[in-house]
Amino acid sequence: MSKAPFASLRFAPAAVEVVRRADGVQVLRSPQQLQPYARCIGEYLERWAGEAPDRVFLAERAGAAWRRLTFGEALREARAIGAALLARGLSAERPAMVLSDNAIDHALLALGAMHVGVPVAPVSPAYSLMSKDYAKVKAIAELLKPGLVYAADGAKFAGVLQAVDFGGAEIVLGANPPAGLKATAFADLRKTPGADVDLAYAAVGPDTIAKFLFTSGSTGEPKGVINTQRMLCSNQQTISQLWPFLAEKPPVIVDWLPWNHTFGGNHNFNMMLASGGTLYIDEGKPAPGLIEKTVANLREVSPTIYFNVPRGFDTLIPFLEQDAALRKSFFGDLQMIFYAAAALPQNLWEKLEALSIRERGRRTVMVSSWGATETAPMVTAVHYQIERAGVIGLPAPGIELKMVPNQGKLELRVRGPNVTPGYWKRPDLTREAFDEEGFYRIGDAGRFADPNDPVKGIEFDGRIAEDFKLMSGIWVHVGALRVKALAQLAPVAQDIVVAGHDREEAGFLVFASPAGCRGLCPDLPADVPLEQVLADPRVIAHVRDGMARLKQEGGGSSTYATRALLMAEPPSIDANEITDKGYINQRAVLARRAALVQRLYAEPADAAVIRL
Repeated sequence: MSKAPFASLRFAPAAVEVVRRADGVQVLRSPQQLQPYARCIGEYLERWAGEAPDRVFLAERAGAAWRRLTFGEALREARAIGAALLARGLSAERPAMVLSDNAIDHALLALGAMHVGVPVAPVSPAYSLMSKDYAKVKAIAELLKPGLVYAADGAKFAGVLQAVDFGGAEIVLGANPPAGLKATAFADLRKTPGADVDLAYAAVGPDTIAKFLFTSGSTGEPKGVINTQRMLCSNQQTISQLWPFLAEKPPVIVDWLPWNHTFGGNHNFNMMLASGGTLYIDEGKPAPGLIEKTVANLREVSPTIYFNVPRGFDTLIPFLEQDAALRKSFFGDLQMIFYAAAALPQNLWEKLEALSIRERGRRTVMVSSWGATETAPMVTAVHYQIERAGVIGLPAPGIELKMVPNQGKLELRVRGPNVTPGYWKRPDLTREAFDEEGFYRIGDAGRFADPNDPVKGIEFDGRIAEDFKLMSGIWVHVGALRVKALAQLAPVAQDIVVAGHDREEAGFLVFASPAGCRGLCPDLPADVPLEQVLADPRVIAHVRDGMARLKQEGGGSSTYATRALLMAEPPSIDANEITDKGYINQRAVLARRAALVQRLYAEPADAAVIRL
């Protein structure tokens, strides 16, 4: 296939230096030096408000139209809000906490806070809106001791605002204050005079805390990841050096990825801020009833880069296949497709390529990256031609990647200016997170795409903590098996959890895709319960055939499953089974659904278990 798509965009050359130690450890670095970077995020806003004050920075739906905010307006609003936060005495010990979804006012509060050195803590809206006990919001509030808590809609967030003790923090609402709740209108933050914004802005430095981002890990206990200005700004500098085409044409994105996660909030939002681009806030999500909003937005706005997670692409692709107007708009100005946050099954890669060729006669550049909340997030990036999913690229300038032999894999560890100094008020977790050389233990594994040519990059090789051994002593590499199984069990499987620790054979707990399963049974009435659809012989046969194909690929007992159980109940965010970005926590699912694992392996066989 022609490499013309990459020739049309300017990327940094692929290069890597590898230091091999006697104990098998390898340390990878980019030969490209990290160039000087901004002192703070506010410098980007100041720059574009000066150079392109009338260019649209953010846009969000306002009925059928779009509310647009220019860079000049954003700076004026951020300064006013920053003054209000200073007047209230907010600081790292009394930060601003945000409960709401992505929106212009959310962005202005965050920009205003960071401009004057006040950390902002965006919290997953699902913790407030989908949770039944608000346990995670309570834990985060107890850890942070916020000085201000913001929600866009008081009626929508009334439950959490009335149930959680925020320690006397000022409640700020965009609209609809609930009866009996003392609250400040968000508009009033723009009216606070007297604070010296310029003095506070000048005092913000690379080590100033910009954000607290929360990650739960396998225990479900929220951990406050400190994100400094240095982390955020150095990361944007690495991106600009690897993807210099960003400076040639201001990028435009249509993006739903939540700002309480590092992918949407640091990588994508900050990229538009650093490069003078435009972010259309997509109120849709990769879920039934919400993906249609994404589709409507993409019919109107042609992105130059499209970011998503694998589940997002899986949900969007059927619409692109069926809707010619959507396909034309989506690919019209598109320079690059970017996936991250989880491994992309190869079948989705091939479908995206086929759609691009169908619409424009050639492939669109497809790339990936890899990192974590603790790394702001980019550690490695693809900036060269790749031919398949799974490659996560090469270390970015200024970042060292250490590959340590561990359980038959190469564990990845990271050191650089983009790495967090630690977890807020948890020195114990901070100590555990770093090795003796100061490398952050990210928990993922990687391997060379071509062992004889490191320049071909690193492939993601799953999470160390998810892998397990069968009774035979053979390791099951969960990440790789999950991706292959999703491709073979499509469209039935929305996601898959791999079981089999200390058992003779691997098994699958399958989160069923309602749309995919019903699509195999078009004659069934729409009101038939999902459990009945999952028991349909056509669905069962499709799963069994997919499992058989997986076994036929060869590779031994650790590379396929002999049994599967379809689950109608979706993953629970309260139980930490899934993030709002769609990443499945394998360990949490196996623990919460231990009874289903027992059913998988029961003898005589459970009637609901699909066996090879």
